Amino acid sequence: MSNSSLYDNSTSAGGRVRPLWYKYPECVVSPQPFAFYFACKVINLVVGTPSNIFVIWQIASKKKNTSTSDIFFLNLAVLDAYFCLTTPIDLVNRLELENEQIWIFQRIAYGVKDMAPLFLVCICVDRYMAVVHPVFFSSYQETITRVCVCIIIWGLIMPYSIIKGIHGILSVTGIFGGVILFAFAVMIFCNISVIWVLRHAVVGKEKMHPVKKRAFKMVLKNLGIIVFNYLPPVAFMPFVPYYTRFQYLCLISISVFAVMDLSCSIEPLLYISKSEGLSGPCCKKASEAPADVKV
Repeated sequence: MSNSSLYDNSTSAGGRVRPLWYKYPECVVSPQPFAFYFACKVINLVVGTPSNIFVIWQIASKKKNTSTSDIFFLNLAVLDAYFCLTTPIDLVNRLELENEQIWIFQRIAYGVKDMAPLFLVCICVDRYMAVVHPVFFSSYQETITRVCVCIIIWGLIMPYSIIKGIHGILSVTGIFGGVILFAFAVMIFCNISVIWVLRHAVVGKEKMHPVKKRAFKMVLKNLGIIVFNYLPPVAFMPFVPYYTRFQYLCLISISVFAVMDLSCSIEPLLYISKSEGLSGPCCKKASEAPADVKV
């Protein structure tokens, strides 16, 4: 999701093939963050693409034991798979073509990825409601409700991405900052609340029930991934006006968005690893959730 590379199309020409950071001549002295960023892109292409495709296939082929969150995981996997598949186009255009129309397409792809946290918010809220408010949750399990939520989110994603593609990233910087702060705050709140309820359910008991224990471990993993992938942009983006051009373009943004983009590989791997492990846990209240609820 490295927005920094799309601020302008200037290049210090020096032959048809050039180092990727030569889009900004001042960054030649600091290539390490760019090497890290493109290593992350390659990881997403090699690991994230097949993982997301597998998640799409797995969810689409399910006939039973479906989770209420699967519709959100499916949309997230489609979004991440698309973003991963744009990597070869991105690299070829940077190294060889420098085509403005392709840059527009690439900015649209970055815009789509910018809004991915909205689906993560839906997943976290779904689990939060299942564990913390199981009675209310049990009365709102219809798929159509979640389909409508997904349609609304895509209705936000597409205009944002098109505006970013046509007018550049500076036109949506404020929106992105607001989305990432909102998403991070909601995800942290939901996951900590779930952990608190699951932990509180075993106070005074020697051992946690195996089902609740699996849920507890999974939510801890989710929380760790959220902090790892999304804390960097939350911590650094509010201070953009205080960075020098060199600091922002060559050091901070490229590194921050590289870490954030790794969510394309980490999220599907987590889903695959949990497979059926979290099918029941979060749906059962720490005390009295219906047995057939799944998140």
